[in-house]
Amino acid sequence: MLAIKAGPRKGRIARRPRVLPRIASRAASWISGCGCVARSAAEYGRTIRLRWGRVEAIGYGAVQVNAAKQKMLAGRPAYGYSLGLGSALAAELLARCGIDFLLLETQHGSWGHDSAFAALMGMAGGTAAPMARVAKNEYFLIGKLLDQGAMGIVVPMVDTPEQAKAAVDPCRLPPRGTRSWGWGRARAYGDDYPDWIDDQLFVAVQLESIRAVENAEAIMATPGIDGCWAGPADLALSMGIDPRRAGSEDRHARALDQILAACRNTGKIAGLACPTPEDARRRGDQGWQFLTAGGDAGFMLGGARAGLKVLGLQS
Repeated sequence: MLAIKAGPRKGRIARRPRVLPRIASRAASWISGCGCVARSAAEYGRTIRLRWGRVEAIGYGAVQVNAAKQKMLAGRPAYGYSLGLGSALAAELLARCGIDFLLLETQHGSWGHDSAFAALMGMAGGTAAPMARVAKNEYFLIGKLLDQGAMGIVVPMVDTPEQAKAAVDPCRLPPRGTRSWGWGRARAYGDDYPDWIDDQLFVAVQLESIRAVENAEAIMATPGIDGCWAGPADLALSMGIDPRRAGSEDRHARALDQILAACRNTGKIAGLACPTPEDARRRGDQGWQFLTAGGDAGFMLGGARAGLKVLGLQS
C-alpha cells in the first residue's frame, strides 16, 4: 500500500508517527485511478502527508509499471485487442475489461491526432497497457504518440537492421536513442517520467515481408528493441500467397517459425497478430508472447451477426 504518514503533532504523539489505514486506503485507491497502467506500490517515489487527518500533499510522480511488458519478460504471453474504429469511448471501456494491453491501430484504423489523444486519456485508470501501432516508421509520428502517453509502440514494415534502428531511435532517450525532450500529455505520469520510461516502454517492430524474415535475426538483435509483432497477412502477400489461404501454406508457416526462432536466438519477445482469441491462445502455447486476439470492428460485427441469427434475420 502507498505509504501515508501523519503530519507533525505536539507532545508525545509527535514522537509516535501513526498510519491511518482508512485514509491510506482511500488515497491509494484514488491515485490508482489516475494512471493508465498497473503500478507497484513499492515504487511510489513520494508519500502523502496528512496534517490532523487531512491530505496535505500528494507526491507527483510514480513509476508506471507496464504490466503487459513485465508479464512477457517473465516468460508469459500478454494478450491484447487492436482498436481501429477510432472510438475513444471503446478504448476507455475496453481498458477496464481485463485485457493485458490495447493497441491503437493508427496505420489502417480511423484514428486522427485528436481521437488518438482522447483514447489514450480515456484509457487512463484502466488496467490495459496503452500501446499504438504508428502509421509508418517516421521519427515525429512515433514521438507524438509517446508524448501523448503510449506505453508501447509498434512500427510497421521493418525489413532491415537499418530500418529497425530508425524505429527504435525516437523511442529511447539519449544515449540509447535520439528521442526529443518534451512530454506533452506524458507529463501526467509525473516529474520522474524520464527516469523510468525507457525501462517500461515496449518497442516492437513488424516483420511482415519475406525480406524481413531473411533479416529477422539481425533486426531483432538491434539494441533497444524489445520484440516483434509479425504481420501474417502482408507476409503472405510478399510471398505471393492469398492471405485468406495462408493458414494452409506450409512455406508461410515455416516463415513464421523463422521469426519465432530469431526472437528466441536474440532473447527478444515474439509477437503475432491473431484474428481470434482461440488462435491467440494456440499461438501463446507455441511460444509467441505479444499477441493481439482480434479487434473492435470484428467484435462488433461478430456480436451483431450473432444477434441476427437469434432474431431470425439470418439463417
